[in-house]
Amino acid sequence: MNRPPPIDPLDELARLERFGIKPGLATIRCLTEALNRPQTAYQSIIVAGSNGKGSVVAMVDQALRSAGYRVGRYTSPHLTSLTERFVVDGKQIQYRELKTGAQQLFSKVDRLLREGSLSQPPTFFEATTAIALSWFRKTRVDLALLEVGLGGRFDATNIVTPVAGVITPIALEHCQYLGTTIEAIAHEKAGIIKPGMIVVTTETTPKVIEIFKQACSKNGARLVQANIGTSVSRTSPNDPQVIKVTTPSHTYPPFKMNLAGSHQISNGIGAIRLLEELADIGIPVSTNAVANGLSTAVWPGRLEWMHVEGRGKVLLDAAHNPAAASALAEYLGGNFPKGLPLVLAVMNDKDLNGVVKHLAPFATHFICTKPDNPRAIPADALARQIREIPGTTSVTSCQDPKQALETAWNHSQTVCATGSIFLVGEILTNFSTNRSG
Repeated sequence: MNRPPPIDPLDELARLERFGIKPGLATIRCLTEALNRPQTAYQSIIVAGSNGKGSVVAMVDQALRSAGYRVGRYTSPHLTSLTERFVVDGKQIQYRELKTGAQQLFSKVDRLLREGSLSQPPTFFEATTAIALSWFRKTRVDLALLEVGLGGRFDATNIVTPVAGVITPIALEHCQYLGTTIEAIAHEKAGIIKPGMIVVTTETTPKVIEIFKQACSKNGARLVQANIGTSVSRTSPNDPQVIKVTTPSHTYPPFKMNLAGSHQISNGIGAIRLLEELADIGIPVSTNAVANGLSTAVWPGRLEWMHVEGRGKVLLDAAHNPAAASALAEYLGGNFPKGLPLVLAVMNDKDLNGVVKHLAPFATHFICTKPDNPRAIPADALARQIREIPGTTSVTSCQDPKQALETAWNHSQTVCATGSIFLVGEILTNFSTNRSG
């Protein structure tokens, strides 16, 4: 009898994407129990919010490693390779290690399905989360930094019992899962708050802060509002990223934030306040390590420059919602007040009008395109929708992102590509690059 060839574990992992999003902790709890609760082998820090999560994780990761800790980092989505999601000591997981982790997980899943402990396979995100938690145990990390995928309360990363966490600003997003008001979404984000942990937030909206305060009070957690007692001054007339920071605990000598954009200063303050608070739970981080973390952190695809020899340069930014588009618009206004050609792709569950409203004043042309993602709005449909938005300029469409970028370069040697991390990832994959933040 001829047996079918075995399925490659990474192919099997990719197939899980067809199950979409299923909020809830029952499956990840079942998976981690089968893996002997790997998340209990190290301390965890969880980061939730609508924008800036990845940047905060990148800065905290760099600072903790500068202080001598062995750090695991789990983020999503990825730009060009699945291995980007799994990082220990600044190095991505090797494909063979990822394949082994997936193989071990699926052997457990098969058994759980046979026994009836699982009624259906895990989602892609549940599986990758379980693989990450297990890999961090195997690699003996001191600390794991976990970026929440969606919301907080029912996200797979919330299986951990963190010692600390950060909640970045809240925006209307994923309303079909999280609710249709800022307050409802804030309650979902506050679901990461566990008994006794430290919670740092860069959010400043009073009604959201009140929700966080109530969650902390209920759980005996300590809330730190990053902006309170903190001052930031720019010390260079020529470089707005050179800053001097004073917190209730320390005054930092001037240093340059490596991540571009004034919005990163708020993210940086959140990272600093978290790193300072960790000393109270036996995780000291020196001021030099903190400053080094912020001055050397890298987070690709966010205000990142890519130079293509013989063609031009493109500013890549994964702004996918109005708040992120506002931050990009501020950067464009400060550096390119006359605007740039914008290559744009948007997923069908995003607030297109809100994104375009912020970007239109700095777009000399919109070149609409569609990355290889089933959720992306088709290029022609995107162009039609943008033409109906007041204040938009010339709007064209190109089906292929690479061709869209070539078209943009016909207008200017300097262009911008934005609207989706999937567009940014596809451009990075398609072009030979010389990249810079």
